[in-house]
Amino acid sequence: MSEVILRSVSLSYPLAGGETLPAVDGICMDIKSGAIAALLGPSGCGKTSIIHIIAGLQRQSSGEVAIDGLAVKGVRKRTAVIFQDYGLLPWKTVFANAELPLRLTRVPKKERVDRVRRLLEEFQLERFGKQYPNRLSGGMKQRLAIARALASEPDLLLMDEPFSSLDALSREEAQRFLLSIRQKTMRERRRFTIVVVTHSIEEAVYLADTVFVIKGRNPGSMAARIDSEKGTAADFRKSAAFYEQCGIVRELLEK
Repeated sequence: MSEVILRSVSLSYPLAGGETLPAVDGICMDIKSGAIAALLGPSGCGKTSIIHIIAGLQRQSSGEVAIDGLAVKGVRKRTAVIFQDYGLLPWKTVFANAELPLRLTRVPKKERVDRVRRLLEEFQLERFGKQYPNRLSGGMKQRLAIARALASEPDLLLMDEPFSSLDALSREEAQRFLLSIRQKTMRERRRFTIVVVTHSIEEAVYLADTVFVIKGRNPGSMAARIDSEKGTAADFRKSAAFYEQCGIVRELLEK
């Protein structure tokens, strides 16, 4: 598991003529190990920039970023990222896509084959191992992207708008699937922290233990932190608490 801490993080992009474009300003976050956190806000508020900073793909202009107490100074081996377009390689089969991070880290062949087979079975993709991504539905591509991310057994999973290309019903199914995977890993004592970027209020409230509301544009700044109270409802999405929390978040975004 990984605890993620951001303290007064700001980022500006250089422009021609020596000017800079501020992306985010003064972002502070404290994400507990094993939690799901959502970064929620309008387009252009810097959510993806924050994900890139946590992933070590982008260096902040100022402030501090730490994972498990260690400053982020580059890409961590145990951080996995799923981008909005999934990043699947169209010339590789489903199996080869899922296997890719294990090949890159030179995991022995027998171990990586066994691990990928288990994942594809768990993600209901075992029948499609020899197919190519263009033969998969949007929901199946999304499951493959998660399977590939989990193949390397990360302790931190960063997801940038992972469900945005799916239709409404497929998106809800994908959200339930992610929560089911999380619950399964918790039972098996291999919990990991998840950070999800989203534009959807309902998605943020449904998925996350903590919702970080980001407002503004060039730069975006932290507007609020909301810790979810899901209670014991069998289907939180249909509960009164869910609609109440969505209303609270919507009011914060509209201020």
